[in-house]
This record gives sequence, C-alpha cells and structure tokens, in this order.
Amino acid sequence: MPVIYFPSKKQELQERVVKNMKSLVIAEKPSVGKDIARVLGCSKGGNGFLEGKEYVVTWALGHLVELSDPESYGEQWKTWNMETLPMLPEKLEIQVIPKTGKQYQTVKAQLHRKDIGSIVIATDAGREGELVARWIILKSGVRKPMKRLWISSVTDRAIRQGFEHLRDAKEYENLYQAAVARAEADWLVGLNATRALTVKHNAQLSCGRVQTPTLAIIARREAQIKEFQPQSYYSLSVNAGGVSWQWKSKENSYSVFSEKTIRQVLEKVTNSTGTVEEVKKKLQKSYAPQLYDLTSLQQDANRMFGFSAKQTLDYMQHLYERHKALTYPRTDSRYLTQDIVETLPERVRACRCGSYGRICAQLLKSPIKGNKSFVDDKKVSDHHAIIPTEQGVSLNSLEYGERKIYELVISRFLAVLLPPCEYEQTQAVLSCEGELFTVKGKTILHPGWQEIRNIQKESGILPEEEGGEDSGKTAPEIEMQDSLPVFSKGQRILFGDGKITEGRTKPPLPFTEATLLAAMENPVRYMENASQSLKKTLGETGGLGTVATRADIIEKLFHSFMIEKKDRYIHLTSKGRQVLELAPKELVSPQLTAQWEQQLADIAKGKARKKDFEAEIRSYTADIVKEIAISSKTYRHDNLTRKKCPDCGKLLLEVNHKNGRMLVCQDRECGYRKTLSRITNARCPQCHKKMELSGEGENQRFTCVCGYREKLSAFEKRKKESGGGVSKKDVSRYLNQMKKEADEPLNNAFASAFAKLKL
Repeated sequence: MPVIYFPSKKQELQERVVKNMKSLVIAEKPSVGKDIARVLGCSKGGNGFLEGKEYVVTWALGHLVELSDPESYGEQWKTWNMETLPMLPEKLEIQVIPKTGKQYQTVKAQLHRKDIGSIVIATDAGREGELVARWIILKSGVRKPMKRLWISSVTDRAIRQGFEHLRDAKEYENLYQAAVARAEADWLVGLNATRALTVKHNAQLSCGRVQTPTLAIIARREAQIKEFQPQSYYSLSVNAGGVSWQWKSKENSYSVFSEKTIRQVLEKVTNSTGTVEEVKKKLQKSYAPQLYDLTSLQQDANRMFGFSAKQTLDYMQHLYERHKALTYPRTDSRYLTQDIVETLPERVRACRCGSYGRICAQLLKSPIKGNKSFVDDKKVSDHHAIIPTEQGVSLNSLEYGERKIYELVISRFLAVLLPPCEYEQTQAVLSCEGELFTVKGKTILHPGWQEIRNIQKESGILPEEEGGEDSGKTAPEIEMQDSLPVFSKGQRILFGDGKITEGRTKPPLPFTEATLLAAMENPVRYMENASQSLKKTLGETGGLGTVATRADIIEKLFHSFMIEKKDRYIHLTSKGRQVLELAPKELVSPQLTAQWEQQLADIAKGKARKKDFEAEIRSYTADIVKEIAISSKTYRHDNLTRKKCPDCGKLLLEVNHKNGRMLVCQDRECGYRKTLSRITNARCPQCHKKMELSGEGENQRFTCVCGYREKLSAFEKRKKESGGGVSKKDVSRYLNQMKKEADEPLNNAFASAFAKLKL
C-alpha cells in the first residue's frame, strides 16, 4: 500500500510564502535591464528598477563596486612614499564607486526587500559580467538563492529562452573566483609598480602586465624600421602573344637584386622567339573568410574606416544593447554552435535591408545549412562568433559608425552562407633562350561569396592593403590576369618590348591600431629568441590581454602619453621608451600575462585554486617593488616648455595625445592641463585630410599638414554657403566637449591614471 504524504501546516505556509515571492533580476546596464523588464512584463516604474507580478528588474551602470583605494586601508598609504611599499593588505576589500553610489543603493534596497526570494544574475555572460553582479550582492550583505541568465544576444526571443533555461549560479562560482583573482592581481602588481615608479622618479609613470609588453612590441617594430637597410631589386616583363610575361629565375623568384643579371636576360630575349613549354588549367575554389570575433572586426573597421579599437567596441555595444541587432561583442570565437543553425534563416531575413537584400533573397530560396567551416561546438567557449540577431533594424536609425559596423558583420555572415567562389586558373610557361617566363590567368565560373566582395567594391569599403609587414619584402608574386588567350604546348611566340622594373625593399610599416591588435593577439611573431614553452603558453591564452580589454589598453597608452599617433600610425613617445627602461623586466615580457591568463583559465575551470595564485602574486609584488627601489636608472622630461603652470608655478610639458596636443603640469600631484589643439572631423578643402583646430576665441583656426590654414569663422561661413558640413550647433557642441576634456583631471596621483587599472 503506497504511503500518502500530508504536508504539515508549517510546510504549507512556507510553500505559500515562496509562491508569493518575487525574483530580482540584475542586469549590467539600464538598456538591457529595460529590455528584460519588457519581456518579463515588468511595467510598474520605480526609481532605478521596474516591477511586475513575478519579477523585479534592476540594473548596474557597469561596475557599481570596485576594489578599495589604498588610502582606505590606513594613514600609511594616504601619502606616496617608497618606505610604505609594497602595499599588501591582508584582505583586499571592496567599496561602492562614489560616482554611481545612488544606483548601488537602489539595487541594494531591492536585494533586501522581504518579498524578494531569489536573485537572477543577468549581467554580461563573461568573467567581468560575473564580477559586476557578485560584488554588488556581496557588498549588500544578502544571502539568497541565485540563478544565472546566460545569453549571447538580447533579443526578445533570446531573453525568453534564457529565462526558460536559467542555470544554477553555483555553476559559475569558479568563473567568479577567476574574475576576483584577476582584479586583485592587477591591483597588487599594477598599483604597487606604478606607485613605486612614480615616487622613485617624481613623474606620473605607470606599468602593467599587458600595457608594458604592448609598448615593447611597438619598440621592437620601431627598432626594425630604424635598422632596416633597403636594397634595389629588379624584375622583367615582356609583351608577347597579347599578354605580359613575367621572367622567373632559377630560384623561382620573380625578381633579383642584380641589375646586371636582369639586363643580360633582356638583351638575350629581345626580338627572339619563345616556345610554350607548359599550359596548366586547374579548377579552384576560394572560401569566404571566417566569421568575425571582436579582434578581427576591430582590425577591419580600423583599416576600412579608421575607427579605433575602442570606437568599434562602443559601436558594437550599442548594436548589441540598444538596437538588439548583433550578438554579444566580447567574443574570441569565429565559429557558431550547432543549436544556432536552425535560427540562420530568421537572421538572414533580418538582414534584408540595405545593399545585401538581393543576396538575402537568393539565400532564402533554398534551405540554409551549416558546415564545419563555421559551425563547430568545440571551437566555442563562452560565446560564439559575432552575427546578426533575428531582430531586424532600420538602417536609418543607426549612426554612421553603427551602420558601418552592422554592415561589416552582415557581409561576413552572408559570405559564409554563400557557396565558395569557383574559378579556372590557367598558367602558361614559356622558354626563350634558356630563360623561363610565366603568365597566370583567372576566369570566374561561379562567383559564390565573391558577390559580397563585389558589393563592397562598389561601395568603396574594401580594406586597404597594409603591405610592408615583413622586413626585406621584394616584388610581389606574379599578378593574376582576368583572362588569357588560348595557348597550346609547343606554340611559338615572338617576343616584343621588354620592361625592367626597379623597386626598393621596404621596412616594416609602423603599427596602426589594426596591426597592433593583431600583434597583441599573436605577440610571438614580434619577439626574438622566444622559447617554445612561451610560444605554447601565448598560443593557448590568446596573446596579450583579452578581446574585451585590448581596446582599453591601447586607449590607456594614448591617454598616459606613452604612445602617440602620426597620421594613422602609432609611435612611442620619449615617456614610453623610458618606461620600458625603468619597468621591471618581467613586466616588459608578455610571458607574465600569458602565465596569468593560463592560471586564471585553470581557476575558472576548477583546475587551480585562487588562494595559490594570490600567494604567488603577493610574492612577485614584493620583488618588483624592491627591484624598482634599488634601481639606479633615472627619468628625464624632454618635452618641457617655458610656460609655467598657473596652479603651482612649475614648467609645463607639451604632449601629443591621440587627438591633438595639450599642456600638462609635470607635477603629478597638481593635475593641471590645457588643450592646445585637437584633430577634428573637418576635412581640408585641398587634400581632404582631417584638420587640426587650435587657438582660443576669435583666434581659433584650422590647420592642415599640407599647409592649408583657415579661421574657424571663415570655415563656418564657407560651410553655411555650401549648404552642408558642420553647423554652429555642431561646432558649439564640439568646443564644449573640448572644454569638458580639458577640465578633467589628468595628473591626479591616483584617480585618473590608476582608476579601474585595466592593465
């Protein structure tokens, strides 16, 4: 006979209470929080939250809680002295960020509500997102059951499916521990090394496990350029049979360094008859490039549109959060998972706006399938590649930068769904007086994904060829001609005019943001004498930093005046070079950050303990402070002006920042700065390059590198008469922005240089 269970009155009461309880959802930003609230039916407005029958949705503003400032631990660290270093608190505490304290109190109040029975963490699905929510919950002091929303896009459908499959927050405990370990390690090493350098040399100097090796990569490239010795090389082409034949040496090279050799060949074959020795025809296929991860998207956006890595990430965030048009941006994967395949038709339908409507219609005529070239569960960790969502967007609602990024992602997404490009490649080899000449031709049979390239060509947005990356580069491989006449083996052809082309080997180009991102992703290419173990570690960890932090690192280097931009190329400043000399050697090598990322990954997977990692970091911190303290090296300002600081009277420094020039006080505790000029979006009427705006009041004028000069008032008048360009409102907004930036503290001893410490 089965046992019949009758719940007690106490249990019935508990179950009734649980049923009446609500769940608190914590999103990372207001835009995402409001989207989640709408999907969950939370329409009752509150101050910083929205409420419904089952859920209360609130949000952070990014981080609301951070690691405490050194000054909060006691009097000994309120002043900057070498004697008080290293700073090694027994336990690192967390504090509410004052600037966003009001929203923290709102979230805390919701967490402590008696009718809130559980918490749903709905911050970004990644290491930092986990930290945002967990620190808020920890600081508030509540202990309630927690679930995790883990989604890659914020469309209505993704949110609904995510809430139908909420996961236990315990599954992400190790990810949280890894996030804390990363934050605490950067605090201990970054703040101690930075404070030691700053105090030692009385100058605002900073170093870190990612930013300093990045400086070293730039320095290495500059050394390669300086050491490079150009050589002349020569190539020969001869007109015969209606095409241009390229001479090929016995070493299979299309050029030689000896002018004498190439002239002897020309003399030998002039007015001679050659014989076709070989004609090869081969069917070839070319496949679309892989889907975008964040780094590859940032690289293309920089090459095509000149967007900085930070700008591209910001545009991506808007498209992900505000427009719900693209999936999660901070991904290092270029593949999709199998479960995404069934959603591909809906995503294609969402892309039908703009230039690619015809391609979308073509794809939707037949079933859309995935293949191993872009679908592989094993090559996706937390997030798949960046692709469009199922939710379409009006292109007119997007800003210029957002639209360009959106169209880039669409083009790559559609390209992988199209068949490969099929073409017939023909290669003919001709001999004449013992010399070989070659010609290659290409006939497109089925364009396939190249239709996307054709659309991009029509739009004029194909990436420029960077070139010059490898030292000693000579003539390129033989050019592929669109079509060739029909040649047959044994055919005799009379040689016509010959042409010798002289070129010079080129040094590597300085880094752009696109090529620097690539170098950070694969730094081994730019290191000499790297050990196999280091190469392996760097390969496993994905290089310097992560896809989510590289843009911030580059921005920090610009902001701290350790690098500057000339035209589109990045160069070290004197300050950057000196920091490389003064920083502890281990911080200059990428090996440290590679080891850290490997250990953090092991902590996230439960293979290593945070406690052991922290002990290692504390020991290392003490060592680098000691190394800096006993160093005999000195720092010298070489950009002093004769102008005195109006606040402290010391001589000012003139620095080039990313977007112009400014004066800053040399005293790290003063913080004075004044903008001298700024690169604008206004284009020179002569050479069409961006112009620089300088001066004050009525004396403000635009100048260009080509020598063109124009007063701001004349510029406004010219634009008004032409009926386009910049309005007075735009100029006013721009000048206010300049003033705002000029008023922001720069040399404050802690707040600006070291806040957030994304080192």
